[in-house]
Amino acid sequence: MTRGFEILEGFEGRGINLPMRKTALSAGYDLEAAEDVLISGGKIALVPTGLKAFMLPDEVLLVYLRSSLAVKHSLILANGTGVIDADYHDHIILPVTTLGEDFLIKKGMRTAQGIFQKYMVTDGDEVGVGEKRRGRFGSTGEF
Repeated sequence: MTRGFEILEGFEGRGINLPMRKTALSAGYDLEAAEDVLISGGKIALVPTGLKAFMLPDEVLLVYLRSSLAVKHSLILANGTGVIDADYHDHIILPVTTLGEDFLIKKGMRTAQGIFQKYMVTDGDEVGVGEKRRGRFGSTGEF
């Protein structure tokens, strides 16, 4: 297989669903929360998905909060858009905050959408050249 999602080791048998597109023309795969998480005003909460993604070397998975959560409940992804690189083979975690009142994200709630995309590099650069990833969430910079 060249592109998709897998349930992380340790999350098997916990009711984690593989992401699916909900309509014939949906671009995004719905990512669900793997457990209940309370989002408190002014704080960032990490919402686990229990998933990891795999894709081709010249692809990226872009993660966006579902617009209904943003509009109805004033939630935002703390980093705006999540970027899951092709060499990141670990837990997809959603850093969520609220601009309003506390909000409980419940296990199984469709929280974000993931969209796979090809990307381009500049002249003189090539995909797959450079350092190898050594860490986990936030590993290419200081976390």
